[in-house]
Amino acid sequence: MRTRALVFVAVLLLSVGCDQATKRLAVDRLDGAPPISLAGDVIRFQLTANPGGFLSLGAHLPPSLQRVVFVVIVPVCLVLVCALALRSRALSVLALAGLGLVVGGGLGNWLDRVREAGAVTDFVSLGVGSLRTGIFNVADVAIVAGVVLLSLARSGGGSDRPEG
Repeated sequence: MRTRALVFVAVLLLSVGCDQATKRLAVDRLDGAPPISLAGDVIRFQLTANPGGFLSLGAHLPPSLQRVVFVVIVPVCLVLVCALALRSRALSVLALAGLGLVVGGGLGNWLDRVREAGAVTDFVSLGVGSLRTGIFNVADVAIVAGVVLLSLARSGGGSDRPEG
């Protein structure tokens, strides 16, 4: 059981730590500055405060509903996922890592909301020409990577279940 908890907690803490460190760096370097473009503008660093969820989903909800969803319901769901991850013996290491990424990303964005009046710090977009992604952050990448790992684990890519 210790191996399972260690995998989950280590991935969770690494994702929260990387997310928070990159957000601090982005605010330090980009606040009040013009966007920074790299690789012919394929990568663009541009600071924004996102009141919604992933790619601004829910940004147009009334502020009181945003607060309920993003500040109250999300952490309750994160706690439930933690309980599932730490109690289930059926999850593979890959699934545990995926859940750690999802919870870590969710926690990283939740910390922003609590500290930044309900908004999340976003600062990266990718694109070619006028075709661009929305602006996102490392927590968003962790969540998407976690979902990919969970999908791989479910399809049989993570059948290695830890014993300890």
